[in-house]
Amino acid sequence: MTLRSSRPRARTFAAASLTAAAALTLAACGSSGSDSGAGSDDSASGSGSPRTVKTAMGDVKLTGTPERVVVLDTAELDSALTLGVKPVGATHADVASGFLGYLPKEQVAGIKDVGRMMTPNLEAVAALKPDLILTSKVRHGDKYAELSKIAPTVMTENTGYPWKENFQVHAEALGKKAEAKMVTDDYARHVTDVTTALGGKEKASATEVNMVRFVEGADIRIYGKKNYIATILADVGLGRPAVTDKAADGFSYDVSPEKIDLADADAIFHATYGDPKKAKETQTTGSGLWKNMDAVKNGKVFAVDDQLWIQGIGYTAADKILSELRTSLTK
Repeated sequence: MTLRSSRPRARTFAAASLTAAAALTLAACGSSGSDSGAGSDDSASGSGSPRTVKTAMGDVKLTGTPERVVVLDTAELDSALTLGVKPVGATHADVASGFLGYLPKEQVAGIKDVGRMMTPNLEAVAALKPDLILTSKVRHGDKYAELSKIAPTVMTENTGYPWKENFQVHAEALGKKAEAKMVTDDYARHVTDVTTALGGKEKASATEVNMVRFVEGADIRIYGKKNYIATILADVGLGRPAVTDKAADGFSYDVSPEKIDLADADAIFHATYGDPKKAKETQTTGSGLWKNMDAVKNGKVFAVDDQLWIQGIGYTAADKILSELRTSLTK
């Protein structure tokens, strides 16, 4: 197989966004029911088609393509921008840049900041006169009644691990199912390219990879198999060390700096949330335990951007992560 560079792939993602942006821009209207779930029971899911979106809070009926969308979390912002939809408003992440730094500045320019992710300013949201609000129950389920009075509100149950399913819900709500297929098809091609670059499925599966996150105010996280980044590693076919099976609910196995050697693997990617000293990154990576790990001694430890690898949660982030995986693991 001929390996492709990241540039043609990036253009494909951009083409999907441009196609999405050129779709019909009809106003959305909706109401909520009592059924729960995710996805849609309507066979017609093209741009502008009347549709019933099954959400964590019940059915939401929509007609047309929303023109004024407000997103209240990072995954929803990634989804909208990936599909060529520029929200009129979005909450900001707890980072200096507000919106996550991996997102192109020209795409987020002009988006109204409606407050912190966990505490959105509902008055600011209402002032934007949205015709659709995207978020999740785990983040804002307690605000659903208020939000749904402002505009039809589509909530997925959770965020992170089910990001692919959530993306389809977002695409359905936005009237962008055709564009979503372009995105997922391109992601699948990119995954194949990376696996091939690593020597094929067998060699990839024999390479055990860990993801470690240093978090200010918490223990060090060795990520398990049920989170956003784990799904990307699994798609590429990379192996995971046995320690990942100890992760609580599959999410993470938390350790102190004195047990960091449990994170050893063929390759380690690590990110930091907050101040490196307060997150114990400085202390840990300077320790003998860290320096004596095989991954460290073999030069297979890679510091990565927390905003991209952990907080992004979407196909635009995933595309960039795949490129970085390929570059790091083929050195």
